[in-house]
Amino acid sequence: MFREKIISIIAKETQLGKEEADKLLEIPPDEKLGDFAFPCFVLAKKFRKSPVDIAKELAGKLKLPGAFSDVRAVGPYVNFFVNVSMLAEQTLTDLFKRKKKYGQSAEKKETVMVEFFHANTHKGVHIGHIRNISIGASLCNLLEAVGKKVIRVNYQGDIGPHVAKCIWGYLHFKEKVPAHNKGVWLGEIYAKASKKIEMNKKYEEEMQALNKKIYACDKSIVGVWKKTRQWCLDDFNVFYKDFGVKFDRLYFESETEKPGKEVMLSLVKEKIAQESAGAIIMDLKQYGLGVYVGITQQGHGTYNAKDLGLALLKQKEFAFDKSIHVVGSEQELYFEQLFKTFELLKSPLAGKSHHVSYGLVMLPEGKMSSREGTMVLYDNLFAELMVLSEKEIVKRHKGLPKKELGERARMIVFGALKYSMISRENSSVLVFDWEKALDFEGDTGPYIQYAHARCASILRKANTTINQKVRYETLDTPYERKIIAHLAQFEETVRHAALHYKPYILAKYCLDLAQYFNEFYHHCPVISELTEVMNARLLLVQSVKQVLENGLKLLGIAAPEVM
Repeated sequence: MFREKIISIIAKETQLGKEEADKLLEIPPDEKLGDFAFPCFVLAKKFRKSPVDIAKELAGKLKLPGAFSDVRAVGPYVNFFVNVSMLAEQTLTDLFKRKKKYGQSAEKKETVMVEFFHANTHKGVHIGHIRNISIGASLCNLLEAVGKKVIRVNYQGDIGPHVAKCIWGYLHFKEKVPAHNKGVWLGEIYAKASKKIEMNKKYEEEMQALNKKIYACDKSIVGVWKKTRQWCLDDFNVFYKDFGVKFDRLYFESETEKPGKEVMLSLVKEKIAQESAGAIIMDLKQYGLGVYVGITQQGHGTYNAKDLGLALLKQKEFAFDKSIHVVGSEQELYFEQLFKTFELLKSPLAGKSHHVSYGLVMLPEGKMSSREGTMVLYDNLFAELMVLSEKEIVKRHKGLPKKELGERARMIVFGALKYSMISRENSSVLVFDWEKALDFEGDTGPYIQYAHARCASILRKANTTINQKVRYETLDTPYERKIIAHLAQFEETVRHAALHYKPYILAKYCLDLAQYFNEFYHHCPVISELTEVMNARLLLVQSVKQVLENGLKLLGIAAPEVM
């Protein structure tokens, strides 16, 4: 209602299209600057005036309906202040009616393919993969919330030197295979084999020979390769279940290598790629993107070639409008090269492929490495966090049954893990401190979950029917006004996070809402107030609870009723 009115007024007064006005309209970073802000920079050339002067003129002549209490120029911006009582009524009534659907909207009809996770077989799942799957899964949820159809796919490396090293170690060490977590065990074999091979030229030659046999599907090794590959896939399935993710298609490098090589060879014929010292290369120096090898001297397709083969498979099997790759920021040049190759070969994926990059995950003591065996594996991390989480719960609730203790701890652990991985700007390096991640008082998932549980507790104690027929003007403290204004921004926040591929924006929103609610909780009694105030505040508490639940769900995090 409020946004639409502003867009309509701005479009009329400036002769901008409504769509452009909608794109420009912002939510100020400080509530003191109003509820909406329109930047006037884009109008400077059109009106041949400074943005500051344009803002002053616009603010002086805009005729606003009663839904707004004020409009004023602040530098080059026109800032809009909504009528708090009307905002409360509209927002809380809308929330009450739509409940779990609040935050969902309809954008342009599109089908988006999101490719994420990408763990290689023959290595353990580690903490870096947790950031990938957390960002990827929440991004899919956000896109669906704004009306997109999402295809979830996963592209994994099941051939290559890392596989050959692992299988070499498996055959060389002849260790007893464990009954469970065989994929994790293979990751340990890989780390041990990498160190051995690095120090011995003969072992290196044996590994290279083994690698050739795997690529050639040699009968002497293909059985071992399939068996060990399946062990890893079985472990991955447990991981997917833990994170609540289902993929529409699992792609593997072993199925993309051959078609990828064919594409590279066709590029040679078209004089887009070229032969060099027995290899096939793409020279992209004229575009500032260097040179990459597509087919090695040994005749194997590289990652680049395999991605070209993957593109063919995707287009054959699915119809989609956009293709998003959730991959670490260290691969930014790689994707620039890949997307430029799409352009040169006139692929339908040119112009509709996007790389959502994210920074490395590090521990306080530094960088991790699969090859060196210094990675924090998912299973070990989860077990450690469960112990810490159960200790925190027992401090607050002694005597809980073991099953309930485990269920609560599990929700908190995944809340801590996922929020930690999502809550920072995608491109930022993340230093993961597992004790801080579980803190119930701070910038953490459990802090937000605890706010939700506190809302649930208040509503249980009130033990009364909540309805939207309340006196909205009684919600007039600064704490209530702050919450109401924030609740009104939820749908726009979801939309912005989805369309800019930035789940951390929603994570920050949920943290702010939890903080605003805790301020309200400490300053504004609910159940002990007079009936009309109590009813209005109970509706506000119910609304906060619902938005926290909706926001956490989009982030892939559970919203516990009790902690």
